[in-house]
Amino acid sequence: MTLRVDWRASVALTGTVIKYLALTLLVPLVVAIIYQDDILVFVVTIALTVAIGHILEQFDPEPDLRPREAMLLVALSWFIVALIGAIPYVLEGYGTSSTLAHPVNALFESMSGFTTTGATVMGDISVEQHSHALMMWRQLTQWLGGMGIIVLMIAILPELAVNGSQLIRAEAPGPELQKLTPKIAETARILWLVYFGFTVVLIGLLYGLHLVGLAPNMTVYNAVAHGFTTLPTGGFSPEANSVAAFSAAVQWLIIPFMVVAGTNFALFWYVLRGEPRRFIQNSEFRAYAGAIAVLAGVLGALLYSGAAPALGDVGGVTEGSGESAVRHATFQIVTLLNSTGYATSDFAQWDGTAQVILLTAMFIGGSAGSTGGGIKIIRWLVVFKVARRELFTAAHPSAVQPIRLGDYVVDEDVIRAVLSFTLLYILIFAAATVFIVIDSARIGYSLTPLEAVSASIATIGNIGPGFGSIGPFGSYLEFSTTSKLVMIVLMWVGRLEIIPALVLFTGAFWKR
Repeated sequence: MTLRVDWRASVALTGTVIKYLALTLLVPLVVAIIYQDDILVFVVTIALTVAIGHILEQFDPEPDLRPREAMLLVALSWFIVALIGAIPYVLEGYGTSSTLAHPVNALFESMSGFTTTGATVMGDISVEQHSHALMMWRQLTQWLGGMGIIVLMIAILPELAVNGSQLIRAEAPGPELQKLTPKIAETARILWLVYFGFTVVLIGLLYGLHLVGLAPNMTVYNAVAHGFTTLPTGGFSPEANSVAAFSAAVQWLIIPFMVVAGTNFALFWYVLRGEPRRFIQNSEFRAYAGAIAVLAGVLGALLYSGAAPALGDVGGVTEGSGESAVRHATFQIVTLLNSTGYATSDFAQWDGTAQVILLTAMFIGGSAGSTGGGIKIIRWLVVFKVARRELFTAAHPSAVQPIRLGDYVVDEDVIRAVLSFTLLYILIFAAATVFIVIDSARIGYSLTPLEAVSASIATIGNIGPGFGSIGPFGSYLEFSTTSKLVMIVLMWVGRLEIIPALVLFTGAFWKR
């Protein structure tokens, strides 16, 4: 039995990814220079990032990627990028009482950023006590992780474009990323350009609301910060009250962009090519839009009838108002269904029925090929169709009934992979929930079953906020170090769609 995986090649190319990550750190450095705070923090971080990347590159001067090396590269890159991303938090908090000075807390915040989870260990006040530069880095990590770090590198680095199909297959959200052009590097560039375009448009519109007087506190800084975290379905905000800190006009504007973020980005490419009917023909998008409409409608009726007595406490709305009920219901369903994690109201204070609807939305997820997290709409469609087929064949044993999504027949190998993923997802979620409950009891941290369930699904589904103490205006700070480490792994595994991460821990992956 000999090692079959050339780990040196994976490590070397991970070094290349890390080295180019230093370029993105120039953004918070510029912000630091503008506001004259934490300049040294980002100068040191850039130097360390370049040095670490250069050292890792020396493991293999001429790396050659095969499928297993590609999978290892993706998993390593995401974890090491999160480690690098934690450096500014530690440096800024060094010698202070900041919660982010603790390495585990810093790694939690960084992993939450890059995986676009949005869970935080910052308290509801401390989020406004850090520098503009550090908070911009926090927002930027989500934007970089949204469409995928490796997808970005494939778009700009020739050495990764050669093995682009294998890398994207390991990183991209959903069962399969649609190839838009013959060259995978060109597909990666198209996806990033669409993603970048929507981000720029949202930033411009948010600041436009400020200019016309509809959003007094939506400064250029806030517009950029929320543009960086809406399209990646991230949910980080420099404001302690999230989007509730802004006017109703801002909240209404962000809703359609969150819907866009949870939609397969390939569909927008077809629209640009003059094929808008692709939206109507796409069964996943129809299911996605239908789930939002149904859940938002039910929740809106509940809120209007009094399911949220504290509805007017945050956001400056009138309790019981039809407009506010529709807005809060639509916003919270969209933000939790596609894993964004913003909040316009403290839904942890809503009644049990409303919270069950929100929990249901958290299990659904966005579309394949989007920046949304969770199990994904397309997988649920396959699971339901397989269940229906099993019922049909039980009555008609000789019948042959393929699974169809629109005009396409789903391959049986894809069906098996979807069922395996869904089962693993649920098993990991359940095991993590039990562990969090036991570990919290060990340290005397009082945790309700709903809080434990929401903590587990919010991290593996890359959603962010949960219920109770980890609600939209709470934090994960009170969890033990052990639980935080488990949730860090959950965020990493969830962003990599489970299989590319877990396969590294099997003997079959490493040996002949």
